[in-house]
Amino acid sequence: MKILVAEDEPIMLKTIALRLRKDGHDVIVADNGREAMEQIDAHDPDMIITDIMMPYSSGLEIVGKVKAVGQRNVPVIVLSAMGQENVVVEAFNLGADDYITKPFSPNELSMRVKRLTKIA
Repeated sequence: MKILVAEDEPIMLKTIALRLRKDGHDVIVADNGREAMEQIDAHDPDMIITDIMMPYSSGLEIVGKVKAVGQRNVPVIVLSAMGQENVVVEAFNLGADDYITKPFSPNELSMRVKRLTKIA
């Protein structure tokens, strides 16, 4: 499975990418929202994991773009910091499939990716 990870915190981005690669996924990374939008167009990922707060374009804009296209159902997991419940609700309203509150365990992320893979 080809997964795009959009995260502006370098250590978090590397940790997520490493875990997903260990799980056997093809991982495309983006460290800001603009790059994530470009990677979506260039690579047509099977799943997207995005932070909500990023430079240039937010995770909400990414969710909105992916879900508005409507060509196929690409699962989207949003990552949010504690205290952003209202933003998470907005992400779900835009079509996000799941969210994880930071900080989180790489094992939790792995399980959620597997769950969405079975649904998709």
